[in-house]
Amino acid sequence: MAPVGPDDWERMRLIRLDSLKENPEAFGATFESESTRPERYWRARLSKSDFLLATDASGDIGIMFVDQVDEDFASSCWIRGCWVRPESRGIGIMRAFLEYVDSQAPVRPWGVQGLGVWVDNFSAITAYQNIGFVNIDEAQPSTSQPGKFYQRMIRTTPVAGI
Repeated sequence: MAPVGPDDWERMRLIRLDSLKENPEAFGATFESESTRPERYWRARLSKSDFLLATDASGDIGIMFVDQVDEDFASSCWIRGCWVRPESRGIGIMRAFLEYVDSQAPVRPWGVQGLGVWVDNFSAITAYQNIGFVNIDEAQPSTSQPGKFYQRMIRTTPVAGI
């Protein structure tokens, strides 16, 4: 697992599009909208957010990105786009992503992480709860997908590991 930058745009684009094809119900974005985006879009996106890719011998198996919060989300950063290939789930990839975020908390404003998850994505909610996220507030209406609701969750970097 490692952070990636603008020069890794093709790798990031490929796994992001795979995530949108494999689990479209998990995201606010769509494969159709993101698959037509040009190289400059992907490079700019990688310059604005911190992207992490999990990799094994088969290639890239997971993605997560961290954005600075510019709104009142009761957190210092917002976790987005989390996804792990189905064949690599359940082996600790999400935990490894959050361990990386925790390791950066002393030097980056990532001590309190927030995220949003669709209220009907029970497996993701359980996975997030297992690594320390808790629900905050009531479910919120989506602005990207009218009629859907998401649950805001929050987690604080532990003093000693997860």
